[in-house]
Amino acid sequence: MTRVLVARQDNLGDVLLAGPCVRAVAAHASHLTLLTGPHGRAAGELLPGVDDLITWRAPWIDPEPPPVTAADTGAFVELVKARSFDRALILTSYHQSPLPLALLLRQAGVPWIGAISEDYPGSLLDLRHRVDGDPPEPVRMLSLAEAAGFTLPPDDHGALALRRPLPNAARLTGGGRYVVVHPGASVPARQPSAGWSHRVVRALAAEGHRVLVTGAPSERPLTQAVAGTSAVHLGGRTSLAELASVLSGAQVVVAPDTGPAHLAAAAGTPVVSLFAPVVPAARWAPYGVPVALLGDQHARCRESLARVCPVPGHPCLDAIDPADVCRAVTDLALPGFVPSSPARSEIQHQAG
Repeated sequence: MTRVLVARQDNLGDVLLAGPCVRAVAAHASHLTLLTGPHGRAAGELLPGVDDLITWRAPWIDPEPPPVTAADTGAFVELVKARSFDRALILTSYHQSPLPLALLLRQAGVPWIGAISEDYPGSLLDLRHRVDGDPPEPVRMLSLAEAAGFTLPPDDHGALALRRPLPNAARLTGGGRYVVVHPGASVPARQPSAGWSHRVVRALAAEGHRVLVTGAPSERPLTQAVAGTSAVHLGGRTSLAELASVLSGAQVVVAPDTGPAHLAAAAGTPVVSLFAPVVPAARWAPYGVPVALLGDQHARCRESLARVCPVPGHPCLDAIDPADVCRAVTDLALPGFVPSSPARSEIQHQAG
């Protein structure tokens, strides 16, 4: 019996990208617990291979970090200690450190811990894994599982995946084919303006597409403005599982660099990715499905990690011609379409 803790404590998309790693561990463990932050828990509930979840807000990862207190960290250590894990894998982005969590897991008595770490870990890690180059994030995380001895089964495709069945979304989507436009993102620098997204919706509708606009409850003013009278407005009307079902039924999803873009990929739906280059697309673009990457990947904000666009007019996204979005949607919606780069299941369009 091997009880394994896998940790990925940031946002929805990050947790979804951990899916192949999670499945590799689950194939060899008797029980897998996923540790998420509050922003990623709903995605963790959709991952195949997860037996149960722990949610804890890590002060060194959460975008709105709580204060570090002995009471909070002590309660977390006791919670982990009570689970008696045999092993733990800590999944982080390249700009995050696994060592604070490793310290707490050591205090909780976890006997074996692995992580990707450039920093010297001392006795905090049993496996200090290094990754060369800049692979896609799912590949990077899966490489840690493989280094720890956890491999995907031979029949596992290695792409993103969701726990099935998903809820029936027919009451939301109606009948017939449709394209989804998801205009929002958790980081303002990664989403186009509402006016630009509205023009895209109108252009798609003018070409005969039935368009559904999705978004979180907090994004309803945005999604309503984007939908206008040209699209079905679903902003704030879905749980994450229902959103996954809506995206699963779409011909194509148009979205910026945001969790629902990865949710669409996990549902197996092609994505027109409106990608602001504040982080590298090679690592963070939707993975494992046909993807049309739109946006100026050489803009001044390139790899800056900016949360608010530093360039007036947000040209890397708002300069994309809506006609390019329509062409990309048409390409990806073609029956039997074969991507030009099968290894990444990706097609490249540059605009702006």
